[in-house]
Amino acid sequence: MDIDNFRKMFLAEAAEHLQSMVELLLQLDSDPADQDGIDALFRAAHSIKGMAATMEHPETTRLAHHLEDHLADCRQSGQISGVEIDWLLEAADLLELLLDDIRNERGERCVDSFIASIPKFSEGNGRDRGEIDTAALTATGQGQLIQLQLHQTVAAPGPRFLVLLNLLAKSGRVLESTPSTDNLLQGESSHQLLVRLESDLPQQQIHQQLRQYSELESITFPDEPEKKPPSKKRSFDKTVRVSTELLDHFINLTGELITNRYQLQSALKQSNWQDLNEGVGQLTRLVKNLHHQVLQVRMVSLESLAGRLSRTVHELSRLHDKEIQLHIEGAEIELDRAIVEGLTDPLIHMLRNAVDHGIEHKGTISIKAWRERDLVLIQVADDGRGIDLEKIRQRALEIGLISSIQAKSLRDYDLYQMICQPGFSTAEEITETSGRGVGMDVVKTAVEHIGGILSIDSVAGAGTQITLKMPLSLAIIRVLIVECAGGRMALPISRVVQTIEISPEEVQSSGKQLMIQYQDELLPMLSLRKIMKAPKGDHLSSIPLVITEVMGRKVGLVVDRLIGQREVFVQRLPSPFDQIRGCSGGTILGDGQIVFLLDLPSL
Repeated sequence: MDIDNFRKMFLAEAAEHLQSMVELLLQLDSDPADQDGIDALFRAAHSIKGMAATMEHPETTRLAHHLEDHLADCRQSGQISGVEIDWLLEAADLLELLLDDIRNERGERCVDSFIASIPKFSEGNGRDRGEIDTAALTATGQGQLIQLQLHQTVAAPGPRFLVLLNLLAKSGRVLESTPSTDNLLQGESSHQLLVRLESDLPQQQIHQQLRQYSELESITFPDEPEKKPPSKKRSFDKTVRVSTELLDHFINLTGELITNRYQLQSALKQSNWQDLNEGVGQLTRLVKNLHHQVLQVRMVSLESLAGRLSRTVHELSRLHDKEIQLHIEGAEIELDRAIVEGLTDPLIHMLRNAVDHGIEHKGTISIKAWRERDLVLIQVADDGRGIDLEKIRQRALEIGLISSIQAKSLRDYDLYQMICQPGFSTAEEITETSGRGVGMDVVKTAVEHIGGILSIDSVAGAGTQITLKMPLSLAIIRVLIVECAGGRMALPISRVVQTIEISPEEVQSSGKQLMIQYQDELLPMLSLRKIMKAPKGDHLSSIPLVITEVMGRKVGLVVDRLIGQREVFVQRLPSPFDQIRGCSGGTILGDGQIVFLLDLPSL
């Protein structure tokens, strides 16, 4: 394996340890005396230090070493303070920047100023640095541990321990010690020494040699800490790391297979070859199975976002001096990696809104995810003050979004949609988290960019609920094929509520707007021909209609013909087709026809 592959492996493993550290710190914020959590935190810092040292990244090694030293103190005291957690989170941020430097082959930034700013926690919380952390050397797993205790009357323990280390070196090889040799030479005053010794001699013989030293009060051979069973959440057996680039190629090949399958099926319709028909049937089953397996490889759980979301709430709570709990349900739900990555910023922005606008002093934010058929629904709710509709109405009037006549007739739903208008904000002052008018419009645009739909609901005095409806994947999706002006187009099934056919007599009018009665609602009708600026079609005895959801509102989309549902591989459009308004991609049908995937919100 070349050095580049080693570097990639180091970066991947270090990122995992770093994510684990952040998650553990946030858990410890609720339970600062969780010894298992502190131990796991120490091991993560130790692993990063060891890997960085091996790969010769000195600044990363130094910072991780300071983290490890501090966490060793935390293990001794059995707890960690809120101030320490905040500092350690800052250190984790700096580690992430250092990893980014390495990833982009830049020189590591210097960590001197950060290390110099490390608070003297050990002096303020009463920890005795003279006591030794028995488990601090257990991470290597080699040799045997020996703990030596000098009588408290010994005035200068450092030189005595150096003599003892030389004595032990005659019995084998001293792998490491706490305090280290350097610290002992600098006058470390601890009366305890923990040594890891690699030796073929039995413990009894080593014990007899050490007993000759009269200033030793005790000699013990601590047991190694019991290994915990691997966490169900982080199981790395039977897994390999695969680059997303390779996965993208895999997806592309699967997409071509799907296209070829439809081409064969199209050709079969013009013939009647039984054997070939059976072969295509078998190919269909294989492609479906391959498609499912490829999608599984691309999938990541929402749990990968949990640490960052929890940290956001933690930091915002401190910033605004509020007591806010975050509950996440359904973190095991999986989505395409690209969708999960695209959801990060919108979710963080929603949390900021909930903290800044919703919850006043104390409250709860819940994130709930669940699956419905080929969709994943994500709900972000808070139990705060809710949305003040009158405030929105007045603000919309002030900035000219609506007229005074419109203001009187707008429904609650329409007012909620105002929040998603560019530049709209009801914040009375600019803070670090809100008030600049860069708000829910950015969230809505980002969600729709990855194929999602956003809806808002709120009850004054009870809280606000934002629901995201997301596809499982962006690459291979199920669509409804329709015909318009002689061409075929595709609508994502995630946006289709129902397909119906109506008679011209069922069409109603409200001013210049055509309407259709659908269940208990009166829906506006939009002509796809008109949207695409195509000439009017022939008068039809029945009108094909797609009930779809655009910007959280149902509309009836008039098309020339409903062709049917199909699973397609969506590709990005090459230039200059990528400039076509209202098209988010394209696919090739079995007969070779190119079909554009419609982006309804942009239309």
